[in-house]
Amino acid sequence: MSNIQEKVGQLIARREKAHLGGGQKRIDSQHAKGKFTARERIHMLLDEGSFEEFDMFVEHRCTNFGMEKEHYFGDGVVTGYGTVSGRLVYVFAQDFTVYGGSLSKTMSEKICKVMDMAMRNGAPIIGINDSGGARIQEGVDALAGYADIFQRNVMASGVVPQISAIFGPSAGGAVYSPALTDFVIMKKNSSYMFLTGPKVVKTVTGEDVTQEQLGGASMHTTKSGVAQFSIDTEEDGFELIRKLLSFMPQNNMEDAPLAVCNDPVDRLEDALNEIVPDSPNKPYDMYEVIRAVVDNGDFLEAHEAYAKNIITCFARFNGQSVGIIANQPKYMAGVLDINASRKAARFVRFCDSFNIPIVTFVDVPGFLPGTGQEYGGVITHGAKLLFAYCEATVPKVTVTLRKAYGGAYIVMSSKHIRGDVNYAWPTAEIAVMGSSGAVEVLYAKEIAALEGNPEERAKFIAEKEAEYVEKFSNPYQAAKYGYIDDIIEPRNTRFRVIRALQSLATKRLVNPAKKHSNIPL
Repeated sequence: MSNIQEKVGQLIARREKAHLGGGQKRIDSQHAKGKFTARERIHMLLDEGSFEEFDMFVEHRCTNFGMEKEHYFGDGVVTGYGTVSGRLVYVFAQDFTVYGGSLSKTMSEKICKVMDMAMRNGAPIIGINDSGGARIQEGVDALAGYADIFQRNVMASGVVPQISAIFGPSAGGAVYSPALTDFVIMKKNSSYMFLTGPKVVKTVTGEDVTQEQLGGASMHTTKSGVAQFSIDTEEDGFELIRKLLSFMPQNNMEDAPLAVCNDPVDRLEDALNEIVPDSPNKPYDMYEVIRAVVDNGDFLEAHEAYAKNIITCFARFNGQSVGIIANQPKYMAGVLDINASRKAARFVRFCDSFNIPIVTFVDVPGFLPGTGQEYGGVITHGAKLLFAYCEATVPKVTVTLRKAYGGAYIVMSSKHIRGDVNYAWPTAEIAVMGSSGAVEVLYAKEIAALEGNPEERAKFIAEKEAEYVEKFSNPYQAAKYGYIDDIIEPRNTRFRVIRALQSLATKRLVNPAKKHSNIPL
């Protein structure tokens, strides 16, 4: 055997060893838990044969607690790049078979390298998380590694899309990197995120809580809002990532890819002419409206199980990717509250960061009243959504279907906060408040004077409410002032939105030069 052949043989042997991570026994243990290995996950996500790996032979440099006696190639994370549907992405996947996927300084250096490359080359970064947290043996070095990653997450924010998939534990400092990314996906029953585990919680607060209750996928997608998506299997997760990426550009300097559209632009939906009930207090399903107007009825919802009174989803109009924000009258009457405001504001800001036009469907009775909301800072949280819409420079098309009351009317992408094209259905009601509340304020003295005559009082209130409804339960007052650009037939909504988006394709709007804004956090 020649010297070259011998060296090639050594390389092949080292590669085979690296591919085994922490060894076959630990791989079998990972599979027994229903989990895939880091390399298997990357190959499931990327186009076949596209993965190029970096730093396969990196080893940790720790000499404490006997660590110098045990080394594994790759040191607990697989990093590199490949393609998804032919488009470049950078990826890292933590390897739970090596020290439980715990983060060392060298592991952080590997992750930082691909994040730096993603920034330089303008491509999304996808992190697959399965880690027990910081490698305790490395002490502050592991903490420094986390900080290096967090700094890059922040620098990459709004420059390239960042997606985190949580397919195992993610505890302590490990949770901050996913929280800094654009979208978090969690696998049900095998992934969890928390800053302090159940044992510490029990010691400090006395609460008995399981890992699933404290930081499982269902909790984070329904209660905390930390994660936007929960999935049943890892295969579902990778399919979701691929679909999510299809709506996004590669970076903030590009537009999202156009899809081929075989759905007629001028398709009419007669059902929309009947969808809004005669009674203003009767709900209908906003999902039916969205399905009726977007390409082929197809959309991808983010935060589906959190703050259901507002819908945030990606869809397409004539092949063009858009972000849709829509009040949901079927849930809490579509009212805006703390969680709905936070959810929608984050989505608006993502779309604006990556040049994705925003289409808003409005049916909002106002902000949710009560001490719970006021004590929780609904003013500040509502201001986040207002701020996000005001700051956004992407094309903004708004359709008011029914109610648009008070401050919520302003907040939901109204003409006054740089809405580009604002339409209303004939059923739209644009006013400071609903008729009963308005009459109580406007005619308080008259109503009080009739206190002793219930029949006359009821008749007077009914008359005044009817007057108010006649004046404001239609879109013509707002249209009279130019606050509504046109009143459209509901069945024609798809065509009118597409035409509006086409007219805004060359929109140019730049915010004042500044270091950065001070969003009300």
